[in-house]
Amino acid sequence: MEQQTAQARWEQLTQRPLLALTVLFAVAYAVPIVDSTAGRSLTEVCTATEWAVWGAFAGDYVTRLALAQDRRAFVRRHWLDLGAVVLPLLQPLRLLRMVATLLLVGRRARMATQIRLTTYVAGSVVGLLMFGSLAVLSVERDSPDGNIRTLGDAVWWSFTTMTTVGYGDHAPTTGLGRMIAVGLMLSGIALLGVVTANIATWFIARFERDDAEERLQTEAIETLTAEVRALRAEVAALRKHSAHR
Repeated sequence: MEQQTAQARWEQLTQRPLLALTVLFAVAYAVPIVDSTAGRSLTEVCTATEWAVWGAFAGDYVTRLALAQDRRAFVRRHWLDLGAVVLPLLQPLRLLRMVATLLLVGRRARMATQIRLTTYVAGSVVGLLMFGSLAVLSVERDSPDGNIRTLGDAVWWSFTTMTTVGYGDHAPTTGLGRMIAVGLMLSGIALLGVVTANIATWFIARFERDDAEERLQTEAIETLTAEVRALRAEVAALRKHSAHR
């Protein structure tokens, strides 16, 4: 029980610092892509920052694992977190660091009970749009046949891809760009499913609450009706008794 309390305390304590590190990661990831003229020293600083943020989330996972009461159960429940921690080590690409960090951020955010669904979905949409745009721009900008050359093109493409509209005016031409497109489409469908499911759950809960209130009102009316009938019977008996006297 003490270990569970320590784990919960750790998660609550590190929630805001990890959120701040997420913003720092976003800035470090975006700068070399948006500013194509960035020097080598700035690029190296950004790369080191990305690794440092990923390392912080990896350390958070290891700490939560150490504080867990049942570590095997923790690994089974958080296998996606473990995959996100190991992924960049297998092939240290910037895109893999981005995917791993997004996974860790998303899993960590869902654990915070004080984060409402609206906030989580809005943050997920903004994050996917931003990172999807930057990722596709980084791999498509220098492609000979590519037509995604500016950040505006990339944002527009990400938005139409996430909403599964797909006008076709901008499209990735590289294999990695198409993989990013698949990820964005699946993420958009998943987010839409989450929103739809929660709206349906809200309506069902509302209907059940209304039904419960209606049942209580019906029971109260039936009880009141029975009491009125009993009172009428007593009054009739008293009148009959008075008439005999």
